[in-house]
Order: sequence, then structure tokens, then C-alpha cells
Amino acid sequence: MSARSDHTQVPGAVHGLPNGFEANAVLPLPVEQAPRPAGFRGGRLWGVVRALRPRQWVKNGLVLAAPLAAGEVFDPDVMGPTAVAFLLFCLSASGVYLVNDSIDVEEDRRHPRKRYRPIAAGLVPRPLAVALAVVLFAVALTTAVLLTRPALAGVLGSYVVIQLAYCVFLKNQPVIDLAVVASGFLLRGIAGGVAAGLWLSQWFLLVAAFGSLFMVAGKRYSEFVLVGDEAATRKTLQEYSASYLRFVWSLSAGVAVTAYCLWAFEMAEIQDGVPWATISIAPFVMAILRYARDVDKGAAGAPEEIVLHDHVLLVLGALWVLTVGLGVFGV
Repeated sequence: MSARSDHTQVPGAVHGLPNGFEANAVLPLPVEQAPRPAGFRGGRLWGVVRALRPRQWVKNGLVLAAPLAAGEVFDPDVMGPTAVAFLLFCLSASGVYLVNDSIDVEEDRRHPRKRYRPIAAGLVPRPLAVALAVVLFAVALTTAVLLTRPALAGVLGSYVVIQLAYCVFLKNQPVIDLAVVASGFLLRGIAGGVAAGLWLSQWFLLVAAFGSLFMVAGKRYSEFVLVGDEAATRKTLQEYSASYLRFVWSLSAGVAVTAYCLWAFEMAEIQDGVPWATISIAPFVMAILRYARDVDKGAAGAPEEIVLHDHVLLVLGALWVLTVGLGVFGV
């Protein structure tokens, strides 16, 4: 006589799961705060500093792009407003980060790295973060009107409105989310020219726009490779595939390189002596290829991390700035 189990197996169910859960059901990940660091690093003041994300202020260096391309980077009348634009973008961007992290606190706690962000870790209360963001926005917009040109306040206002819309609902819209994040880089480049009253060429805008899209698509691709949708922290990742993100990243890199080459050849025609603008194509393309290598490895989670940690990329960037500067200033 054969033994018979007293437990009845329900088709499609797993023993030990609550009623109503299927065997292939995806259970929500637990939401837990990261452990609080010991000492000063676990205090509120340090948490506020970290929540402002000062390491990401390196992206605001894009405000120097327009004065550099125009050859006016050392003009005091240009550098003064440009420096102010840099500082105001730091304030505005930090305000956006505070709002974004306040909204995404539950999702960040499911992420292997984002769970250590100060708001997600409970170091900075959400009401304090939102109040500080409002103060930063007000200071940035008011200072832009008083110390530079009202047009800079318009650029900053556009940046804040677009990014807040992204934080609230646009981040969940496939393709639109890529364009919105890329617009943040583009507006930084425009801000430098607007603050100093410089004319922005069509080539500059094309390179800035598609170069920004290249970095954003690369960041999403890295997230897809390293995290995918298993961490349930970015809904739009579920709408993309690796091949699609590769397509966007390749297309944007191709347009950016083409536009830059056309600008360089145009500049070479009006420059005497060594064709530095044409020579600058080499470090520019190699820097794009180097960054693409990091993207392909899934190591481009944040552009500023790549820029600060890839020494070869830093050298290529320095060579590019040098050759462009020599060409613009007619050396």
C-alpha cells in the first residue's frame, strides 16, 4: 500500500504562500530603510549636504560651453554672468534632487544603491527637503533677475518646471523621459550663452542636444544592464529593451559627432594657421567612443562618475578643450 500525503497541492500555487498568490507571481520587494551611519555622517546636517548632491554639480560646468565656443571665456563681462549662472544652476538642480528624492523615497528604498540616499535612509525628513527646495528655487530665480539677465531666469524657470513635471509624472512616460532628462543638459549649455548675452549657433545647439541624449540613453542602458526591472525602481525600464537603448545611444552619438564635425570644418575655413578646430575632432570622437565603452560595460550609471573616475576620458577632455581653445583664440 503506497503512502499518501495529507496535503493537497493546489494547481498553480506554491506551498507556504498566502491564498491568492500564484506560483509565478512577483512579490513586492520589502521597503526598508538603510542602516544609519555612525557619527557625524549619520547626522541631519551631513544628510542635508549629501541630499543636495554636490558631486553632480560637475554637470553644471556645461554653462561654460557657449563662452568657450565663442572665444569669450576670459572676458570679465562674460565670465561674471557665466559664473553666476553656474552657481544658480547648482541651487536649482539641488532643489530638483530634493523634490525627486522626496517623491521616490519608497522606490529608492528598494534600490541596492539609492536606499542609502539621505531621504530614503531617514536622515532628512521629507517636509524639510521640500521646504529647502522651495527656498533654493526662489533664491535662484530672484538672483538671476537681479545679477544677470531676466532671460537667465526664464531658462532656470523652464528647467525647474520641466524637471518637476518629470519628477511627478513624465518619468513614467517612455521616450519622453529620455528627452526631458536630456533637456536638463541642453538648458545648462543654453544658460551660459543667455547669461552672457552670447549668440548660440545651430551647431552648438545640435551638439549639445544630441550629446545630452547620448549620455541619458547610456545612463538608462547601464541601469538596464546592472539592475533591470528587478528592483522595481524605474517603471520606464520595463518599457525599454537593451537593443532599443543601444539604438537611441548610437543614433544620438552619430548626430552629435556629425554636427560637431560640420562646425569644426566651418571654423577651419575662417581660421588662419593651424586648423585646430579640425584637429579637435580627434579627441572629441575618441572621448565619445571611450564613454560608449563605459556605457557598454554597464558602468555609466551617472555621467559625473564616469568623468571623475575615468582618467583617460579626463585626458581626452582636456585635449579637446585645449585644441578648441587654440582654434577659437586663433593661436
